[in-house]
Amino acid sequence: MPLSPEYRIRAYLADDLSRLQEITAETFGAVSIDNNMEQRFGAFGVGDWRSRKVSAIADDCRLQPDGVFVVETLTGEVIGYVTTRLSAISKIGWIPNLAVDSRYQARGLGRALLEYAIAFFKEQGMEVAKIETLEQNPIGQNLYPSLGFEEVARQIHYAMPLK
Repeated sequence: MPLSPEYRIRAYLADDLSRLQEITAETFGAVSIDNNMEQRFGAFGVGDWRSRKVSAIADDCRLQPDGVFVVETLTGEVIGYVTTRLSAISKIGWIPNLAVDSRYQARGLGRALLEYAIAFFKEQGMEVAKIETLEQNPIGQNLYPSLGFEEVARQIHYAMPLK
């Protein structure tokens, strides 16, 4: 499905970071391992799951800024993003994070961002693309295989309070 002409995908700019973090804090609650732990054990550490997740987005943007792409409206409002990492040694392109503002979901924007990331991987000589999702994320479990991703493993996360 091609991207609707009312949206465009472009490279990340440093000024985009705060908006990417807003989208992250708003959309990742249902699919956050740290949120799962907080709900089970209560608060821990400094901040909450949101502060840790938005920090991870800042790390993505710092570590591979040329592999972060945003989707915006024609008026320039950033409404989604995808982050990527490249490994020159393994030739694996990894997608650590993808999010679309909830007001703009179900319009094919997540799919368009993933297709853009996959094209970026090919241009950069990657041989495999990798993405992961949680069991509690049915959107990812449907979207990723529809783009050609195949399940290759399952991982179980365990946690215990130490107080």
